[in-house]
Amino acid sequence: MLDKNGIAKRIAKEVKDGYYVNLGIGIPTLVANFVRDDISVEFQSENGVLGMGPFPFEGDEDPDIINAGKQTITTLPGASFFDSATSFAMIRGKHVHLTILGAMEVSENGDIANWKIPGKMVKGMGGAMDLVASAENIIVAMMHTNRAGESKLLKRCTLPLTGVGCVKKIVTNLAVLEITEDGFKLLERAPGVSVDEIVKATEGKLVVDGDIPEMNI
Repeated sequence: MLDKNGIAKRIAKEVKDGYYVNLGIGIPTLVANFVRDDISVEFQSENGVLGMGPFPFEGDEDPDIINAGKQTITTLPGASFFDSATSFAMIRGKHVHLTILGAMEVSENGDIANWKIPGKMVKGMGGAMDLVASAENIIVAMMHTNRAGESKLLKRCTLPLTGVGCVKKIVTNLAVLEITEDGFKLLERAPGVSVDEIVKATEGKLVVDGDIPEMNI
């Protein structure tokens, strides 16, 4: 089973040389810590940053440099700062190759709910809806179940949707899954996790085809 850093490390393998990548808040911010040193990647945040670096260690934070979730970040040499209108023009113009988001729920057809729980105060959707509407490659980083042990990979989302049919791949603490016409296709299982455990933790339709390899991270 993976922890949050393990999820981020596995997702980092999906980042290719030359990519422009938007990182959502939460687990996605950790992905920058694990990108290979031999490739060039530009991380973008919709509040107006291009060239984010690894997530800062305690004591290294600069309170004036933050991402869209108001978390402190680091920047790489050559990083740039600009207004949100320019940032969203990058997103809506499809200049971002990969978007990595957290989620509270994902449905078997690729719907995502990641911004609101009814009855709880939220500050707003932020850039999530623009990101899911414009990005052609969306990977979700999330825990497979909630704190009550209930699946977050569902037949249908129960929370207000952020986007419809937009998620391509999901990396959880238990597995790597791909959205297909037939449902969640199991691609890899986390170290020490059995296929049966993944089946029991997945409410939506799960496609298991042949032997499922263990993640190599």
